[in-house]
Amino acid sequence: MVEARTVKAQIWDTAGQERYRAITSAYYRGALGALLVYDVTKPTTFENVSRWLKELRDHADSNIVIMLIGNKTDLKHLRAVATEDAQSYAEKEGLAFIETSALEATNVEKAFQTILSEIYRIISKKTLSSEDSAPASIKDGKTIVVGGPEPNTKKACCSSF
Repeated sequence: MVEARTVKAQIWDTAGQERYRAITSAYYRGALGALLVYDVTKPTTFENVSRWLKELRDHADSNIVIMLIGNKTDLKHLRAVATEDAQSYAEKEGLAFIETSALEATNVEKAFQTILSEIYRIISKKTLSSEDSAPASIKDGKTIVVGGPEPNTKKACCSSF
């Protein structure tokens, strides 16, 4: 639920696997949001974020909402990526940021709620601005018949009318 409205989300999880790289542009087309998830216990997954971000920016819509997520915060003793490093990277790149633990269900729902709320806000704003730029006849409530007979059209030669 976002602002008391039910929102449906279609989620694709490639888990960063190379075999999906060939079809990523198909995933990105029409995507409104993306969660870039790295493992806080594996620095290489954080280092790969910049490559995935570049790919997103190359192939996705420029208005896509992107959130950086550091996962596995339950493994405190194995942490190898500092929260501060990820936070400053996210700020530098204009990304939302949160840390989660899927195992403990910490901040997982909050992450989805945050990105869906931001997407909803952007879509709502676009809808309002497109209504503002709608032709006057539509804004003024005039009836437009779609698929109705066109004026001054000639009837077919063999019509029984």
